Amino acid sequence: MSLILKRHVAVVTTSRADYSHLYWPLKEIVAHPDLELHLIVMGAHLSASFGETVKQIRADGFSITAALDCLDPEDNDEAMARTIGSAVSQLTPVLGDLRPDILLLVADRYEMLAPASVALALRIPIAHIEGGDISEGAIDDAVRNALTKMSHLHFTPTDDAKHRVLAMGEEAWRVTCSGAPSLDHLSHSRLPDREELQRGLGALLTDHYCVVVYHPVTLNEDTTSELGALFSALTSWERQLIFCYPNADVGSSKVVERIREFCRGRDDARLYVNLDHLTYWSLLSHASLMIGNSSSGIMETASLGLPTVDVGERQCGRTRAANVLDATADIGEITRAMQKATSAEFVLAIKDIRNPYGDGSASLRIVDVLASAPDRQTLLRKRALSLGAEQDSFIQDSMQ
Repeated sequence: MSLILKRHVAVVTTSRADYSHLYWPLKEIVAHPDLELHLIVMGAHLSASFGETVKQIRADGFSITAALDCLDPEDNDEAMARTIGSAVSQLTPVLGDLRPDILLLVADRYEMLAPASVALALRIPIAHIEGGDISEGAIDDAVRNALTKMSHLHFTPTDDAKHRVLAMGEEAWRVTCSGAPSLDHLSHSRLPDREELQRGLGALLTDHYCVVVYHPVTLNEDTTSELGALFSALTSWERQLIFCYPNADVGSSKVVERIREFCRGRDDARLYVNLDHLTYWSLLSHASLMIGNSSSGIMETASLGLPTVDVGERQCGRTRAANVLDATADIGEITRAMQKATSAEFVLAIKDIRNPYGDGSASLRIVDVLASAPDRQTLLRKRALSLGAEQDSFIQDSMQ
């Protein structure tokens, strides 16, 4: 009787944000009889400043193959570049020893350029989650597109995203519209109830509170130029405010400083450095409003029917449901959007909306493809599609 070899899948996670998206794909890989997981943890996960979230990964029961401390502590663009360089240097021997059958990456963080570059040099096929989406106000958009062209399997979050990946010349058999795996928490996990949530937060929650998640706008020369308008508008919110920590981007320390200054002036405002994914989802499920510029406000809040105000340029171009109201970085515009979002008419209108980012079954679709994908050489040899009418016809046929 011949021995059936498992397909080895290496997965890289760099922060609490992408770990939330990867949690259920990781669970499904571990559970699949034909797959073996090699989890590589790096970047902000190992930083005390960002909550040392590697501890949460271990608490969730995952075995970590390698933990790489590569996040440069300075808060500037040169530090971002040094982080990529350090990650490439540290990942090379790890992936060189592992030589996995597939490397699985998610989304658009700049650190993901490092594992993709190493895998490309080592001829390791790359599978990429959430390609084809858009965020025109951040360097994430360019990173996401670069990862798409470097990858060999694609799991898009929406039908529109699938169309964009096909338009980039990727062969149809390589592209699956899986949905966003972060939504799988709603169908696979039990969220803490309100009492459990309050115990976890160490604070009582009022009947109507607002969650604020704001990140630097990394494509701007001044990545925090929108802060003044946002915080001026937030003074009009007379109820409780819950702030979540920003990503490890240029300007994050200035965002944190501004939040802490705001919280010092209000007893009903608190900042949390790190919230695990279930606590975060539960926090959103009991909120009256979300405001900021996080992809979470676009991709996830629709599944909860949560009114959301998206501020500024960071998420420009991203597919959104009817629960999201857009506001430029203008005090009056943000304030008016907050008032509209919390009106009884708006809340009723978005009660049963459909989330374009999926149905909570993305991880199963992703893992099924990982297990059944062709061999390494077939994956690596990408075919260039012809230009013009023939390509347009190919894309249309693929979308049917």
